[in-house]
Amino acid sequence: MSSPIQFFSEGIPFTLKNKTGIRKWLNVVIREEKKKPWYLNFIFCSDEYLLELNKTYLRHEMLTDILTFPYQDNPDTISGDIFISIDRVMENAAEFRQDFEKELQRVMVHGVLHLIGYSDHGKKKKKIMTEREDHYLEKNNSPG
Repeated sequence: MSSPIQFFSEGIPFTLKNKTGIRKWLNVVIREEKKKPWYLNFIFCSDEYLLELNKTYLRHEMLTDILTFPYQDNPDTISGDIFISIDRVMENAAEFRQDFEKELQRVMVHGVLHLIGYSDHGKKKKKIMTEREDHYLEKNNSPG
């Protein structure tokens, strides 16, 4: 059986490094949050691609680094598509003086936390989510 966590790129030449290590780490995150992965697709794309999704599905005309679309109603599992703009991640990594791989992993775990049920709307919720991101980034033993 293939892993419920899959990685794709849409319209850009991007390949995630250390897929096996990233899958193991994300499974640790999901298990620690008392969930199971059902189908979890990470789709790496361009700013333009993500902007079109943002306009079409959320009616937002702004660039973002991630869009998360859940598609599982079972409270014990998480399932969905996580679209990540590699353009945004590169720009954010430079802006925050962060290694690209670490910034990408932060965005990936951010998407997983959204599927689990965390929100980043409002100062209090954003603080909790950032703390969870930091917690799980510290647990990640997989190099970029």
